[in-house]
Amino acid sequence: MESSAATTTPTVTQRDQWMVEYQVFQKYELFASLPRNAKSAMLELQRDNHMEYLTKGLKRLEPSFSVLDANRPWLCYWILHSIALLDEFVESELEDNAIEFLSRCQDPNGGYGGGPGQMPHLATTYAAVNSLITVGGEQSLSSINREKLYMFLRRMKQASGAFRMHDAGEIDVRACYTTISVASVLNMLDDELVQNVGDYILSCQTYEGGIAGEPGAEAHGGYTFCGLATMILINEVNRLDLAGLLDWVAFRQGKECGFQGRTNKLVDSCYSFWQGGAFALLQRLHSILDEQLAHRHSRGNCSNDSPQIGVASDICDGEKGGEGTSSQVDKTCHFMLRGLDASRPGNINCIGYNFIKQPAEEEPLFHSWALQQYILLCSQDLKGGLRDKPGKSRDYYHTCYSLSGLSVCQHSRSHDEDSPPLPSALMGPYSNLLERIHPLFNVILERYYEAHEFFAKS
Repeated sequence: MESSAATTTPTVTQRDQWMVEYQVFQKYELFASLPRNAKSAMLELQRDNHMEYLTKGLKRLEPSFSVLDANRPWLCYWILHSIALLDEFVESELEDNAIEFLSRCQDPNGGYGGGPGQMPHLATTYAAVNSLITVGGEQSLSSINREKLYMFLRRMKQASGAFRMHDAGEIDVRACYTTISVASVLNMLDDELVQNVGDYILSCQTYEGGIAGEPGAEAHGGYTFCGLATMILINEVNRLDLAGLLDWVAFRQGKECGFQGRTNKLVDSCYSFWQGGAFALLQRLHSILDEQLAHRHSRGNCSNDSPQIGVASDICDGEKGGEGTSSQVDKTCHFMLRGLDASRPGNINCIGYNFIKQPAEEEPLFHSWALQQYILLCSQDLKGGLRDKPGKSRDYYHTCYSLSGLSVCQHSRSHDEDSPPLPSALMGPYSNLLERIHPLFNVILERYYEAHEFFAKS
């Protein structure tokens, strides 16, 4: 008679997970066995090697990169943003080359394509605009044809409130975020672009609490960040079930110390930003979270009918939300905000500016030290660049988002944007410290301020 406890053959997913855990824990065990000086060396961010890797990519790419021909503005952004995070500078000739190249990617009818002559696409438009903001200066910022770009964004708008990524392209939450982010940072967000966007994103929040790319799909870290950031920028974040979203994101940090992008998937360093950045946003929404959690506890269940707290006017006034905010289930503050005079600080285009002025929770909502450990020990290529996980090769995408996530960690205990990072927040030597980013746009905060001032005058 066969035993009822017959051995079950592991699935491919289980085997992959065990392999990753083995590779990660090998590194952690080695680290734990080393003397203090050697540990410090292992935790050091290899700045010079990262700069060499990034600068080389900015000057010339290998023929193998031809498969990314439709993503060249992204390559510009990943490299330029990584260099800016390291607080390093690019030669003026390379900056001029980047501006000139991105100008050739700009379509005559608005928006940026993946390369010169390619059709405009919302993703590469976002990458190009962020690249030009990162370069900074009048030459770079004035190269953006805002009038034509606005027309392109309007053409991508759908009746549902969502956007297409390009003509006849897919519709998803990425398109909402890239549109709203670009429009906000360029000071041209208006009622027409915002209309029904919140309804579409709300329809993409799943029973798990995260946000999917489209209604009925699986919650995903990248889409969750995009949906959350968009709802903040359009002043409707109070409509989301933020308590459920927090639960979902929190459980994406696994035993490897890094984040996975979806339930039961492998750890990946790029989610250091996509998930870590969502936490950076949630830290400034603590008043809404507190209200929603209190409501859940008072009802004695975890239903999805959390109250929608109207704190948007507090955000736009630059004041701390929470006490005295409305608990009515409506969009009162949303419509009040968009009825304000465009010259006043409460204008919807100022939400990104005022949001970063909001005081944040002083304690991060995730295990910041653990994430830094994963990035520095498991994702860092000592020859330069960062990778997805042990066993993978370095690339510019993971370099960009690993460093962005590391910056989020380092500044996660700062109460406000003027507070210096606390020593307790920084793993490794002080030389590891990266520049602070604006978590809604993932550009260096100082470069965001420059762009905000420049386009406010336009």
